[in-house]
Amino acid sequence: MRKTILFCGIAALMLQCKSMQPETPTPAPERETIDLLALGDSYTKGEGVAWEGNFPNQLADSLRLLNNNKRPALRVIAQTGWRTDQLRTAIEAAPELHDSTFSLVTLCIGVNNQYQGQSLGVYRAEFEELLKTAILRAGNRPERVLVLSIPDWAFTPFGQNSSNPAAISAKIDQFNAANKEISNTYKVQYIDVTTTSRLGLSNSALVASDGLHPSQIQYTRWIELLLPLARNVLQ
Repeated sequence: MRKTILFCGIAALMLQCKSMQPETPTPAPERETIDLLALGDSYTKGEGVAWEGNFPNQLADSLRLLNNNKRPALRVIAQTGWRTDQLRTAIEAAPELHDSTFSLVTLCIGVNNQYQGQSLGVYRAEFEELLKTAILRAGNRPERVLVLSIPDWAFTPFGQNSSNPAAISAKIDQFNAANKEISNTYKVQYIDVTTTSRLGLSNSALVASDGLHPSQIQYTRWIELLLPLARNVLQ
C-alpha cells in the first residue's frame, strides 16, 4: 500500500514538473526569397521612360520589404514591337528559364497583334500558350501570375493622329475580352490597366514624351493596382 502511494506521489510530481517546463517556441516560417519574371512588349519594357521607371522595376522596388528588405531579383523578357509569337520565340531562346520557378510572373502582350492587323483567333491561341508558360514558370501556381490588360493607345497624341481612334479602342476591347476570358479560365490574376490608359488625353502626365507610351507616373498607377494582389499571394 505504501509503495502504491509513494509511486503515485512520484508520478504526480513528475507530471507537475513536466507541466511547468516552458514549451519550445515554434520557429517562425522563413520568408520566401522573392524573384520576378516580366513577360511582354513595350509596355513591360517601359518604352519612353527610364529603365527603373517601368512597372516591373517599380513593382520590385515596392516589394522590397516583403523580401527581407532586399530588392527582389527581376528578369524582364520584353521588347518594343513584339507580338505574341515573337515573345514566345524569345522565351524559347532563353534556356535559363526552362527549369526556373519565379515567385511572381507578369504577362502583358497583344497590342502589336492588334496594331499589325493580326486576327483575334491567332491572338487567342498564342496568348493561351504564353499564359500556360507563365503559369509553369510560376511553379504551377496560377494565383502568382498577373496578367495585365492591353492599354489603349488611341488615347494618346499618337493614337489621335490615326485615321480612326474609335476603331482602335473597339479592337483593343475585343483583344482584352479574349485575354480576360482565358485568364479567368486558368484562374490567374487579371488587372485592368486599360481604364487608366484611357485617361491619357485628359491628363498628359500619364503619357511619355514620345506621345504614345505610358509615362512613369502612369506605371505608378498600375503598381497601385498590382501591389495589393502581389502582396496577398506572397504573404
